Amino acid sequence: MVIALVGLLLAGWLILLAAICARLSSGGSGFFRQERVGRNGKLFRITKLRTMKLVSGEQTTATALDDPRITRVGAMLRKTKIDELPQLWNVLVGDMSLVGPRPDVPGYADRLTGKDRNILQLRPGITGLASLVFHDEEALLAQMDNPEEFNSDVIFPAKVQLNLRYLEEFTLRRDFVYILATFVPGLRARVAPAFTAS
Repeated sequence: MVIALVGLLLAGWLILLAAICARLSSGGSGFFRQERVGRNGKLFRITKLRTMKLVSGEQTTATALDDPRITRVGAMLRKTKIDELPQLWNVLVGDMSLVGPRPDVPGYADRLTGKDRNILQLRPGITGLASLVFHDEEALLAQMDNPEEFNSDVIFPAKVQLNLRYLEEFTLRRDFVYILATFVPGLRARVAPAFTAS
């Protein structure tokens, strides 16, 4: 929580500036809030910078790189991960942690059965092993004929296994490495196994 508070204090000006740009480019609020599933299945509202605009007929939850809803400003925010910075607030209030499984929208957590449900013991994180493995998820989805189906049938099960591995192998040292790897591509390639669609 201390790290989250320091992060918010240091990045507050950037978050505010980015929120203004996001508002101008999307036509909506600069911030995006959505219900997600947290620790022990408790619902909370995640806070991110808005990177998308409303497009008639586009309602999929799987976002590909070429998604027409992504604004020009949003594309830059997503590429640099600046859109994730407001989640430091979620960390500060205890809904999330810096490292852990990414929080899913309601519906995906309902698919967890057996030992897979152990993942819900964890607070969701801003970054983590699965996030590092799927750092190029949007580009991967853009290659698929049916991004939403590929996300549901291939990516989601793979993330479940990676999150279980994170739970079973948890150490504070690994968390620190995952945080560093989020910003250092060379380190990310060393600590996160490459995913290839088969």
